[in-house]
Amino acid sequence: AGAMLAGFSARRNMTQAPIDVYSWATPNGHKVHIMLEECGLPYRAHPIHIGKGDQFDPGFLKISPNNKIPAITDPLGPDGQPISLFESGAILVYLAGKTGKFLPTGDRERYDVLQWLMFQMGGVGPMLGQAHHFRLYAPEKIGYAIERYSNEAKRLYGVIDKQLSRHPFIAGDSYSIADIAIFPWLRSWENQGIVLADYPHLKKWFEGIAARPAVQRGVKVLADLRQPLTGDKEREILFGSTQYQRH
Repeated sequence: AGAMLAGFSARRNMTQAPIDVYSWATPNGHKVHIMLEECGLPYRAHPIHIGKGDQFDPGFLKISPNNKIPAITDPLGPDGQPISLFESGAILVYLAGKTGKFLPTGDRERYDVLQWLMFQMGGVGPMLGQAHHFRLYAPEKIGYAIERYSNEAKRLYGVIDKQLSRHPFIAGDSYSIADIAIFPWLRSWENQGIVLADYPHLKKWFEGIAARPAVQRGVKVLADLRQPLTGDKEREILFGSTQYQRH
């Protein structure tokens, strides 16, 4: 394994063909857009319009069997052959390994970053996603659900704020894929029922990340294609029976 990773590292300096990114302007999509911009890797963004059902296209399902964005295809994988990946967290780890950036090589520091990445994947994304759904998109306002997920959003913001009271970045002293993973999910803090001023350490960190040029470029990727979710057909594709059919 060590030899393979060393070979992967050695190829960083080779001419890199563009990575194909199949994505949409959502928090999970923006995680990968930002990472690519931060790493300076060439890429081509292909819109997967999730409101129109592009995520169920057989071609997309070949690289993303869970019908979720984002997914990537890199023509120069670890063995020099093309590789496709889905799951945004896995993509961040892959790109960090490919470039040697934003994921420390020391074991202790590396695991610190990975635990906060898992915190985002298992907590921040799913719970804030539910807060968005029940506060904004659910066809009926269910008080219990709104309260449950709004309170969970506040709890998660509190966890992050406490961590940032001790460190300048999510996983310590250095900017990492943990910051890249969490930041896009917090951009919609108002929709989550959050008052950002209630979390001063998080607010300072958030403003610093938002000011990074690569982050500013990353959140613009495909953003001009996204429209407010208003149609019943789009709602059915995203939240209705279409999601549960076997594709």
